[in-house]
Amino acid sequence: MITEELRARLFGLQDVPYRDFQAKLMPTLSPDAMIGVRTPALKKLAKEYVKNDGISLFLQDLPHRYFDEDQLHAFLISEIRDYGACIEETERFLPYINNWATCDQLSPKVFKKHKPELLANIRRWLASGQTYIVRFAEGMLMQHYLDEDFDPAFPEMIAGIRSEEYYINMMTAWYFATALAKQYDVVLPYLEERRLDPWTHNKAIQKAVESLRITPEQKAYLRTLRVKKR
Repeated sequence: MITEELRARLFGLQDVPYRDFQAKLMPTLSPDAMIGVRTPALKKLAKEYVKNDGISLFLQDLPHRYFDEDQLHAFLISEIRDYGACIEETERFLPYINNWATCDQLSPKVFKKHKPELLANIRRWLASGQTYIVRFAEGMLMQHYLDEDFDPAFPEMIAGIRSEEYYINMMTAWYFATALAKQYDVVLPYLEERRLDPWTHNKAIQKAVESLRITPEQKAYLRTLRVKKR
């Protein structure tokens, strides 16, 4: 089967020290579930197999045994050029994502050509209540809708999320830090009015202050908006 073929290829690319390093960054995963394949090798393998006649069998063979198989799966979906097929495979895969890295690596190239249609999916994903589906939806809003397709309704959608999940709140902070770099005047009131929970509020400011895209004057003002811990 193609899954066994790909697994053998992945083990042939194994880098054990890299696996051990990755394991420290993935507290939600067991080290035994990690092979240790570097990202450039995974991307190369995805481009090699994306047009393979049997790859659909691998994409349907869920859940995968190894983190690296999930990573390869994300890169394969990202290479699909047909929007309908890409959405179908994204929807199939999202419920099985169990870590932040695979969530963030899933970035279909075809989405940038179908932003109006994509919004309906994003709204549904945001309302899913599932950690990595929500995080993925936030990431898509950050990646595709902060420039010419920006709408003030989008940060409103993100600000409305309330969660105890670290990986959701971290993405929310990342979104607002990036939004400050691109849509400063529109997004600033969310911090001035403390529309986010305190942890996410302060983390967004921290990330913005670390950004090279925020001016020194803006950074100085943002620092004054930090919420003091009690």
